[in-house]
Amino acid sequence: MLSLWLTAGAIILLIMLSGFFSGSETALTAVSRARILSMEKAGNSRAALVSYLIGIQERLIGALLLSNNLVNILASALATSLFITLFGDIGVVYATIVMTTLVVIFAEVLPKSWAISGPDRFALFVAPLVAVVVKVAGPVTALVSWIVRRVLRVFGVDLDENSNVLSAHDELRGTVDVLHRDGSVVKDDRDRVGGVLDLHELELSDVMVHRTSVLSIDADQKPATQVRQILASPYTRLPVWSGEADNIIGIVHSKDMLRALAADRYSTSKFDIRSVMAEAWFVPESTTLRDQLEAFLRKQAHMAMVVDEYGEVEGLVTLEDILEEIVGEIADEHDETLLGLTPQTDGAYIVDGTLPIRDLNRALEWDLPDDEATTVAGLVIHEAQMIPEEKQTFTFHNKRFVVLKRERNRVAQLRVRALDKVVV
Repeated sequence: MLSLWLTAGAIILLIMLSGFFSGSETALTAVSRARILSMEKAGNSRAALVSYLIGIQERLIGALLLSNNLVNILASALATSLFITLFGDIGVVYATIVMTTLVVIFAEVLPKSWAISGPDRFALFVAPLVAVVVKVAGPVTALVSWIVRRVLRVFGVDLDENSNVLSAHDELRGTVDVLHRDGSVVKDDRDRVGGVLDLHELELSDVMVHRTSVLSIDADQKPATQVRQILASPYTRLPVWSGEADNIIGIVHSKDMLRALAADRYSTSKFDIRSVMAEAWFVPESTTLRDQLEAFLRKQAHMAMVVDEYGEVEGLVTLEDILEEIVGEIADEHDETLLGLTPQTDGAYIVDGTLPIRDLNRALEWDLPDDEATTVAGLVIHEAQMIPEEKQTFTFHNKRFVVLKRERNRVAQLRVRALDKVVV
């Protein structure tokens, strides 16, 4: 009788160990790496141990699965022996039913549910014991891992090449989108994180001010006219050209102009714009926003002229343009109130053709593609495969576009409406 009780106690102990291994596996694979890293930096030794275990995830999972299967098989064998002793041959059936119930409830569902409800706390608690298990089972798991890799390689699967299918950027972006959907992150914060992640993907051509919209100063004009234009401009820095508008010879800062005027008792007749302008900085349009942001900070500059592969000026980019990709539109008391997007009472929007698609998507939470075109007008031309006439209507990407104004070969203004808002 004593041996029966010892066997029953051993079965219970093995089921508890199985639950420990199951819960540990769930917690250590679902733990927040960011929070663990913060705790580790704060000096939490258990967090450092958890971080180490996450770093050897393949060995960790192998050791836990090996241990879990070992105790489950041993528990099932003991249970079968116990029930055969008590009930004879029919005890095999009883043992199967009882062990399946106990393992599913107490060794799988219960510990995993407990672990997933607080994976960080659970992982910190079990880390020391799991580390011992990983160390003890190390040689066996290494052998198992070697066998698994060889078998998978026969079927053309290489674990080394597919170990990181999603990039860190994609994982972070997906996490933020999930948190936004759940209401934990507001739209503005989601857009800011997305803007930071997009810096390495976007090029200057995606955010620059096109040359047709650039305010610039003619170096050959009368000084009084130059001063008047600089003071009337909403910008503190303006490109200076000579001969042709594309021949940029420098950048003038309004403060430098005012200092020069103050030195000559504010006499505009003696003002020489060439003496106060700074050297223009030219950068290729294929430069990524991240690289240009680092270059701005390194050179302590705020403006650069963007050129194409032939050296022709395409537009200009400022530090503010790049920062707006992160924080959204930055407006001050001198900015124009017209942003190129005017809502209508029927749910439609009047959109300037030069409005960037990214800005439209951000403002209205749309998903218009910006791979083939940068502006809304460019998107319509690309989709229509033609330069549309005024009053022409197009429907694509679940939106209806009506061309309201065309200036020469440029689509200047459109009316855009989401089709799901159209009342039939």
